Amino acid sequence: MNDQDQPQGDDSDWNEEPEDDDWGDAPDEDPESVPTKRFWSLGMIVLWIVMILLAIGVSLPLFLRRSCGDGMSRTMAISNARQVGLALLEFDQEFGKFPDESTVDAVLRGTGTDLDLAGQSSNALFRQLIAYGIQSEDIFHCKHPRAVRPDNIITPGEALKPGEVGFSYVAGLDSSQAAGLPLIAAPMKEGTTSFHEDGFAGKVVVLRLDLSASALELGDADGGVVTEDGKALFDPESGLWPEGYELDLRHPEFPRARAGAPGE
Repeated sequence: MNDQDQPQGDDSDWNEEPEDDDWGDAPDEDPESVPTKRFWSLGMIVLWIVMILLAIGVSLPLFLRRSCGDGMSRTMAISNARQVGLALLEFDQEFGKFPDESTVDAVLRGTGTDLDLAGQSSNALFRQLIAYGIQSEDIFHCKHPRAVRPDNIITPGEALKPGEVGFSYVAGLDSSQAAGLPLIAAPMKEGTTSFHEDGFAGKVVVLRLDLSASALELGDADGGVVTEDGKALFDPESGLWPEGYELDLRHPEFPRARAGAPGE
């Protein structure tokens, strides 16, 4: 029998499809539901991302305003302190010492000013610098819980009004004394040698007699600044101060506190 006489198999034997049982009992799934689930999951992820970004967007500006604000206020205070220091140095070269009550008559005679130079605050003593030629109140301003923005009106009765000065001032010094002596500082508590703890994010600004201005860390819970020898900045025994010198620290004037407003 030749090959042509052999019985031919049914073509269906070679083309049979496997029964469903050969592939397991996988559950039927609506093909339209798959993209719906995928898009739903993607939508939830996007929603969470948006919520997180919104939370960051709300909190970050507050943080940045606080941190950047403190840094900018501190930088401005250091810059202003140096400018006040230069004005004090020029005044010292003209009148032999930094302004205090003993220089008032000489300033009145030398400048012919109509400004009121009487008073014991740093406002009153800095007013002698205005009389001598400083044309801006801005350099006397720095961050202080009770300070206000200067209006730069320097006419009699208007120059360095209460609130327009932020620096405290050590009176009775001159440029011949120790370079490390503090000359102006901020922000200080009225009537004390302590600083406001929240002035510049835990730091304070001090200008020394050599016109170096820097931000110093508060050294204790009472708002004091400790020097390298472990003494308080305004302690007469710290080694900075001339023998026998009695500290004459003048603080700024501020507007009368409103009822219920925080005091000093």
